[in-house]
Amino acid sequence: MNQTVYIKNATIFTEETNITNGCLLIEGTTIKAIHSNVHTPPSDALVIDARGLNLIPGFIDGHIHGAAGADVMDATVDALDTMAGALPGEGTTSFLATTITQAPENISGALENAANYRSKQGKADVIGVHLEGPFIEASKKGAQPERHITKPDIEQFNDWQKLSGHTIKTVTMAPEHDATGEFMRYLTDSGVNVSAGHTAAGFADIKQAVSHGLRQMTHLCNAMNGIHHRDIGGVGAAFQLEDLRAELIADGIHVSPEMLKLIFANVGSDRLILITDAMRAKCLQAGNYELGGQPVTVTEDRAVLDNGSLAGSILKMNEGARRMLQLPHASIRSIVKMASENPAKQLNMFDRKGSIKAGKDADLLLVGDDLQIYYTICRGEIAYQEGQ
Repeated sequence: MNQTVYIKNATIFTEETNITNGCLLIEGTTIKAIHSNVHTPPSDALVIDARGLNLIPGFIDGHIHGAAGADVMDATVDALDTMAGALPGEGTTSFLATTITQAPENISGALENAANYRSKQGKADVIGVHLEGPFIEASKKGAQPERHITKPDIEQFNDWQKLSGHTIKTVTMAPEHDATGEFMRYLTDSGVNVSAGHTAAGFADIKQAVSHGLRQMTHLCNAMNGIHHRDIGGVGAAFQLEDLRAELIADGIHVSPEMLKLIFANVGSDRLILITDAMRAKCLQAGNYELGGQPVTVTEDRAVLDNGSLAGSILKMNEGARRMLQLPHASIRSIVKMASENPAKQLNMFDRKGSIKAGKDADLLLVGDDLQIYYTICRGEIAYQEGQ
């Protein structure tokens, strides 16, 4: 049974406004009440004096393969436990366990593991699966193993969705391989978030795919066509098509600082979704690792395959959020939208997560104005505390 928690003297970023010197009461796993003035806490409550820190909703990472030596494709409870235990330190309170293009039986194993996994108290919440591949374009494979790439297949997806316990929430695919839109419409009708990634689609292809249910771009700019003066491609589609939200790896490597500025100015915080796309080396030392059965060399700031292709990232969510906060016209409210609110809405979980409101999951961060994390609370339990 979670302890009652009372947070006082915080600037609370609710859905509607900011409350200065506000108080918030957590009972069990949910937010019980929010007050704009001082209240007497319950006698049995753990009291946290925020001392003017910002109370914001926990980050939701909708695209992460691994961390702290563990990977979703390990297909073990220990792997997901390890990830869930490491992520609160960077402010992530919920995440989608993300697969990679692999042999069908390996994907099946990872999905069965996700189906059987139960999120633990005091750790980040595994809220579902992001199936990245294998329904992608080989010429834009990036770090996805080409030999296992295949065409969109409804029967195969149904088999995997059943194995996953119906936890697949997002599918990354190349829409140009679904010209009729049958696969995308099927996913959309099933309540799955369809994302274009590892794709050579032009602007017209993306616009047509939107009519079939496409609603997201996977790691914008990476493994897709950039803006050209005769075809503005997938990146231009994210700029122009209001129905699309776009994932963004804000590490300054996958997307240059100048491009981050351009994207923020043109897409904006209402439609961007911050992700890490992190692999197992996150939180560890530089060295040799693997991703999808491929050797990966990790240096101080990046992970690459033998051919030089980026192999996911070692980015932490708070680091990406801090980089975005430095852009012109960005604010903590912008970060809340991109790292919490938008992913929750995209995954149809905004009734439970993504904002601070009575009745929602108590997934919360106490942060400074520079987004330094002092406390991470996962479903009512302190999962990280600075210095401890």
